[in-house]
Amino acid sequence: MKKDLGVQQAIFPMPVLMIAAYDENGQVNVMNAAWGQIAASDKIALFISEPHKTTKNIRKTKAFTVSIADVDHMDVADYFGMASGNTVEDKFERTKYHVTKSTHVNAPIIEEFPVCMECELEDIVDGSIHAVVGKIVNVCADESVLDENGKVDPGKLHALIFDNFQSGYYEVGKKVGQAWNAGKKWL
Repeated sequence: MKKDLGVQQAIFPMPVLMIAAYDENGQVNVMNAAWGQIAASDKIALFISEPHKTTKNIRKTKAFTVSIADVDHMDVADYFGMASGNTVEDKFERTKYHVTKSTHVNAPIIEEFPVCMECELEDIVDGSIHAVVGKIVNVCADESVLDENGKVDPGKLHALIFDNFQSGYYEVGKKVGQAWNAGKKWL
C-alpha cells in the first residue's frame, strides 16, 4: 500500500547542471541547477528563476553553456549552487576553476566539467513557470568520457544526479538495458 506524502518534487533522478554565462562586462557567473531538461533534439529548457544572476546574464548576452557535473567535481558543483552570483562576485577566484570562451556562442565553458552544451537563448517563458529555453549549437566533451565511436559514455562520465527527496547527490551507475529494445517482447 502506498502512503500519501503530500506535494513533493517527486521526480528522480534530476540532472546536476552547471549553467554559465557572462555578464555585460565579461565576468563569468555559474549556478547549479537540477531543474533542466532536453526539450527537443536541439533545445534545452532550464527552469531557473528571474532573480538568479545567471538568468539576468543570459537575458543580456543571449547565450549560455550547460555542463554536466560529475563526481570528481561534486564539491565545487555544490558550492556553485550555494553561493549566489548576486552576492559573490567571482566564484572562480575562490575555486580556481578555469573557463574558456566558447567558439560557438558568447558564453564560457568550464574546463573542469567533462561535457558542455553551448547554447543560444531562444526564449524565456514567463507565466506560471519561468523557463529559459536554449538552442544547442554545439556539444563538446573531454576525450576521457567518449566511447570508441566518439559518443559520450555515461559509464565514463560519472555524472551526478540530484535527489529531491533527501537533497542527496548520486552517481549515475551501470547500464542495465538498451532503450527501444528492452520492451520488444510486448510489441
